Amino acid sequence: MKLGAFSILFNDWDLAKTLDYFKANGLDAIEIGTGGYSRSSHLNAKAIIESEAARTDLRKMLDDRGMFISALGAHGNPVHPNEAIAKEHHKQFEETVLAAEKLGVDTVLAMSGCPGGSPKDETPNWVTTAWPEDFQDILKYQWEDVLIPYWKKIVKFAKDHGVTKIAVEPHPGFCVYNTETALRLHQEVGKEMGVNFDPSHFFWQGMDPSLAILKLKDCIYHFHAKDSIIADHLALVNGVLDYKPYQQMTERSWNFRTVGFGHSMEVWKGIMSALSMAGYDYVISIEHEDNLMDREEGFSKAAAFLKQVIIEKTPETMWWEMRAEG
Repeated sequence: MKLGAFSILFNDWDLAKTLDYFKANGLDAIEIGTGGYSRSSHLNAKAIIESEAARTDLRKMLDDRGMFISALGAHGNPVHPNEAIAKEHHKQFEETVLAAEKLGVDTVLAMSGCPGGSPKDETPNWVTTAWPEDFQDILKYQWEDVLIPYWKKIVKFAKDHGVTKIAVEPHPGFCVYNTETALRLHQEVGKEMGVNFDPSHFFWQGMDPSLAILKLKDCIYHFHAKDSIIADHLALVNGVLDYKPYQQMTERSWNFRTVGFGHSMEVWKGIMSALSMAGYDYVISIEHEDNLMDREEGFSKAAAFLKQVIIEKTPETMWWEMRAEG
């Protein structure tokens, strides 16, 4: 496994300064958002598609530092019931795929999206309960009429342009938000449709990330290193579904934390071990959203913490090396 980070946190820095900072903290990879809700200032997809000079400059910056791009990301809602939003996010996703093709990046990150409850809706409708029965009709419409057909078309487009891994982040508020919904999209759409695994969302929903990783072992294509913590004195009264702004930390049932500040090193060692057992041998990408720390403090502490728990070689990798050595 390699250590990387999502660059959007440093949007006010230019790419060269960001890469230097990442390298100084012992990172090998950078993840760059190019569309949707998480557009980065560090890469312009259109420029990469259209300009060989832009591609050459980017490759040189990476090569000079011995770094690589782990993934490009278009974290949007391309199935949004507002046609203008859906169209724009879809366009940005396709541009991200085309930019990835030009750069030789085979992994693009996304959100599954969330349609409305019917073709007449103008806002997304995230279903969280089985009853009233209207919700079952909504789910049928969202998955069978919108989500699955959309992503099947996208997978074909991506494959035609050299992107073989689309990694959707299970995220509450979207149709794919837990283990079984991630598996459903993978099984319905195809092997190219995988997961960008972020333990923070699994923690606060009451799931065990290590167990979820083992269940998702065939389709984890990218990993976000972010933690979260539940405020029991609030969650035991109000539950964990909490719409209050993230800045109101003392009033929320749960909050995002820097890795190691929500769960112990032993828990994170378990997560890394589960990834290794699942055969994951790619990038552990730091995503910082901890409102108790400024970005440099949170980032540097996350990097230092992860260096202590990351597993550099999977059992499969070691087995092949031993076999090659005779």
